[in-house]
Amino acid sequence: MGPAVQRIYFDHNATTPVHPAVAERMAAVLTEDFGNPSSIHHFGQRSKALIDQARSAVAALIGADPSEITFTSGGTESDNLAIRGAAESLEKTRRHLIASAIEHEAVLNTLKALARRGALTTLLPVGESGIVSPDALAAALTEETALVSVMHANNEIGTIQPISELSTLAKARGALMHSDAVQSAGKIPVDVKALGVDLLSISAHKFHGPKGIGAIWIRRGVRLPPIATGGKQERGRRAGTENVAGIVGMGVAAEIARTKMVEDGARLSSLRDRLEDGILRAVPGTVVNGVRSPRVPNTTNISFDRVEAESLLIALDLEGIAVSTGSACSSGTLEPSHVLKAMGFPPHRTQNSIRFSLGTSNSQADVDHVIAVLPGLVEKLRHLTRTPVRA
Repeated sequence: MGPAVQRIYFDHNATTPVHPAVAERMAAVLTEDFGNPSSIHHFGQRSKALIDQARSAVAALIGADPSEITFTSGGTESDNLAIRGAAESLEKTRRHLIASAIEHEAVLNTLKALARRGALTTLLPVGESGIVSPDALAAALTEETALVSVMHANNEIGTIQPISELSTLAKARGALMHSDAVQSAGKIPVDVKALGVDLLSISAHKFHGPKGIGAIWIRRGVRLPPIATGGKQERGRRAGTENVAGIVGMGVAAEIARTKMVEDGARLSSLRDRLEDGILRAVPGTVVNGVRSPRVPNTTNISFDRVEAESLLIALDLEGIAVSTGSACSSGTLEPSHVLKAMGFPPHRTQNSIRFSLGTSNSQADVDHVIAVLPGLVEKLRHLTRTPVRA
């Protein structure tokens, strides 16, 4: 057998490893605090107290009141609850829904489903900056607009949207404002009051919490019909016995993220910049997508001319380096990134981009190893195409 492959994980936007303190606390809950939170006896009330404690920690992460936090199964459910709930509650007077063209599929596919039921939908363009223009939103808003949904930070290129400006415009026309903050919460400061939103989605496994648990912040006074009916859990917003261990894990992860965010962000930003500079110097025909826009500190998306992203992803994986294309692979055909397509890039560039998303476990040595390995891999793949590198 050959030497073991050095494994480097640069796909933290897909998911993050669970923090050891989170896993330890969850294990204790699974074995010791097993009561149903709806039960009135000691065991049930102990579980309920743990949920309340976690709710406060999650609320503190985004500057919210604990009573405004509803736990869900993750970002996708939170997005659905926000969008479907707003559409249903306002459909008698407002049938128009707006989102950006670079939203996560949890938003885009929900809009498509509602459009098939008669909703009117508008997708806002972004251009090469990857940023939604407030002017574009102002032009799209009508008296029928029920909801505007724009993500706080993009999952593929990391661009941060001007949510507070967009919220001001939406509210001036009487529309609700939702933001998918799955890729920003725990990485950069998120304050729901400063953002001016009405609804905000987050997911625990993006900031070293467990999978299968998330939350939606619902501003006090906003009423959304539940998308799942049953018991009265989560103040009637989300029926079903609570995932106590997951909720507790999310609370611990939220507290850790809140206290270490500034320190971790500065370190990751430095590593991200080192990675970008090193790749651009070592590999000709490369460009960073969205580089001139504000971005979350851990994310870079780089186009490699004359290289199919899927092929480079596999080559990197064989070298022990985990990254993402940020696009879907279906039936052996690499689909163009809808984010890069919305930014107006030509077809070759929408299919040759790699996302590197760093996390707390990454080091300068990891970055330097990737910079050292990449040029040879790219050269081998380009040799197969035998066409010049575009300037």
